[in-house]
Amino acid sequence: MSAPVPTGLAPGAMLGILGGGQLARMIALAAADLGIRCHIFAPEADSPAFDVAARHTIAGYDDEAALARFADTVDVVTYEFENVPAATAAFLAARTPLHPGARALAVTQDRLSEKSFVDGLGLAVAPFRAVDSLADLEEAVAALGRPSVLKTRRFGYDGKGQVKIAPGTDLADAYETIGRFPAILEGFVPFEREVSVVAARGLDGAFAAFDVCENEHRDHILAFTRVPAQLGAAAAAAAIDAARRIGEALGYVGVFAVEMFVLAEGGAERVIVNEIAPRVHNSGHWTSEGADTSQFHQHVRAVCGFPLGSPARRGRAEMENLIGEAALRWREILAEPGAHLHLYGKRDARPGRKMGHVTRIRAER
Repeated sequence: MSAPVPTGLAPGAMLGILGGGQLARMIALAAADLGIRCHIFAPEADSPAFDVAARHTIAGYDDEAALARFADTVDVVTYEFENVPAATAAFLAARTPLHPGARALAVTQDRLSEKSFVDGLGLAVAPFRAVDSLADLEEAVAALGRPSVLKTRRFGYDGKGQVKIAPGTDLADAYETIGRFPAILEGFVPFEREVSVVAARGLDGAFAAFDVCENEHRDHILAFTRVPAQLGAAAAAAAIDAARRIGEALGYVGVFAVEMFVLAEGGAERVIVNEIAPRVHNSGHWTSEGADTSQFHQHVRAVCGFPLGSPARRGRAEMENLIGEAALRWREILAEPGAHLHLYGKRDARPGRKMGHVTRIRAER
């Protein structure tokens, strides 16, 4: 059975979203602006997106009866996180259009597949080796050297599922730390800064990229995004072209992000691809106030087959993540001229938990 391809959804249609976190919440809010209703499917009863959606289903991603009922209510399905089970994606794709498609999930869910895919496009990546045993790890470290980074091939984000291999690191201990799961070792990259390209690709193949943004991490979690990035015109163009090539090769529909490292080599800048995120992205939150079309509106436009909007930037932008108790500064932020507060409706401000963000847009100098 093959699912129909939407060619002209209209306001009043129902968008299904897998996952009920803050990204789904912001997609649903944007969809409402365009007259699109949302049905959220998530297993967590306290999912923040439930508060702003027309409908929601609380069920596991392996509950085929619930998935079938969900599919019957929607015109197209998207997702807010990349670890949607492959069986879930296949089940839904056979019943209703799924964007982004199953191939984007398959490639990006596995770090080895992702690195091999990007390398196969002729784009620069960090040197890497597959690790399926302690012996593999020893051989990989011998080839790539120290420091390097051992990462599980699947799952893991915000620094989870990885360990740095430093000169004194015991390799057996490192392998135990990641649970002896299938892994990848990545060689050290002496980067100057971290940047990302958030872009969209429509059903018709149209492509639109926001300006390259610069990212600052603290404790492996994104703390600030600033736009435009400190990046020369040639390197910025190369970064956007890399995103375009990745989107085309995946046959992608929707918003995605490509995280990259910037290297300084012989007085010139070079970008290398780090990771692909097949979804709206934390580093694109600045677009809600800082661009003509937010990444969330752009994603809804793309998956519903609407024309893509302008990604033009409205000024110099900064996005600050509110992690844990930082969200308790909400009154102070609301009193700050020019600050735009977004809270995610999460009840417990646990350490390391993304509770909200604030954007600040300044006029160009």
